[in-house]
Amino acid sequence: MRSLLFVPGDSERKLEKGFGAGADVVIVDLEDSVAGANKVAARAVAAGFISDKRHRTGPTAYVRVNDLSTGLTDDDLAALVPAKPDGIMLPKSNSGQDVQQLAAKLRVHEAENGLPDGAIKILPIITETAAGVLAAASYAGTSARLAGLTWGAEDLSAAIGARAARDGNGRYTDMFRLARTMTILAAGAAEVAAIDTVFPDFRDMASFETECREAERDGFTGKMAIHPAQVPVINVAFTPSAEAVERSRAIVDAFAAAGNPGVVGIDGKMYDRPHLRLAERLLARAKASGTSA
Repeated sequence: MRSLLFVPGDSERKLEKGFGAGADVVIVDLEDSVAGANKVAARAVAAGFISDKRHRTGPTAYVRVNDLSTGLTDDDLAALVPAKPDGIMLPKSNSGQDVQQLAAKLRVHEAENGLPDGAIKILPIITETAAGVLAAASYAGTSARLAGLTWGAEDLSAAIGARAARDGNGRYTDMFRLARTMTILAAGAAEVAAIDTVFPDFRDMASFETECREAERDGFTGKMAIHPAQVPVINVAFTPSAEAVERSRAIVDAFAAAGNPGVVGIDGKMYDRPHLRLAERLLARAKASGTSA
């Protein structure tokens, strides 16, 4: 998952545009972008659109349901699981226990709709509450459905009373850098993908490109988008370059040729096992993105 595009679930026009934007994943949103009065209608629109066979060969389809504290999650799942989405995004996840609770609900709905157990994956947003940030380490081993971990700043601002998530230079303040860092570490501990949060100002493409490059540098493997114009930028930033693929392949081949020792030398430079693991991860990302590896 490199690019994950949010699309309001109550607009067929926006869904049509979103599914054609080139994103790896389209997140059909039933939460923040849908007013309370439109929740029921949005479920019907989203379910009809996802189940349409025209979109089964397109991008992966996830649904952002309303969080577990709202009392709306069960109705969301009842309406959307029959449409066979690939995954569920869980907002305001407070800990790995929330993932387990959602997994139990999905198991029932899958059985009722003749779907294989575990067919629908889970992508939780883990930093939208103070409790969620503090419980970041709790996701390891929670569920085989766990597809990755991502984070958000706006809801956390409201939860802790922060007037802004960024400083005057557009950089995250310490509180939000902590939430971002915890997401990367938690994903590493759980051995799943780390997905970076949205960049709200879709007109500031220069800053957006910079943020994408920094996210990839720090260990994120994908980023969420709020506008179709952001998708190509994300795809480029999170697709390993030909040079990086070639270098990683050389490292992997050198270890294999030497019988997988603790360290190898390539062109006068020493590479140890952590370098091998990093190279293997990059090659896996390249393969997933369709880049020759």
